[in-house]
Amino acid sequence: MKMALISINVAQAFVILVAASLLAVSQAKTVVVGGNENWRSGFNYTEWAFQNNPFYINDKLVFKYDQPSESSSAVDLYWMPDLYSYMTCDFSRAKLLADATQGSGEGFTVAMNQWRPYYFACGQGDALYCKDGMKFFAVPWPRWFK
Repeated sequence: MKMALISINVAQAFVILVAASLLAVSQAKTVVVGGNENWRSGFNYTEWAFQNNPFYINDKLVFKYDQPSESSSAVDLYWMPDLYSYMTCDFSRAKLLADATQGSGEGFTVAMNQWRPYYFACGQGDALYCKDGMKFFAVPWPRWFK
């Protein structure tokens, strides 16, 4: 009898965990970084992030930007490995996620699938855009943290 009771509790716990994970995935949102302003130089992403928080695990960030042309400068998207690199705009260990052409159309999407800081920056202009504020970070929270 005890064995049957234990297996029912395990089965119930499994069903609850599966349902909770399906609910968390179904509630994931897609957010365009910068909103209608998109990913561009001369925009305050820190202020935008404070207004659009919180972000949750499994949310998707979309970085949209125009391809370079005579009227617009090239931008790109880098993943910065840590806070120091992000703060100092040090791209020596950064990873290029999307070049100057990959942000057009639907944009470049990054899924935040872990509970950790995500640091992003533009490396164009010898890091001048980054130093001028074209950088963004987010720390997604678990959905149950609401």
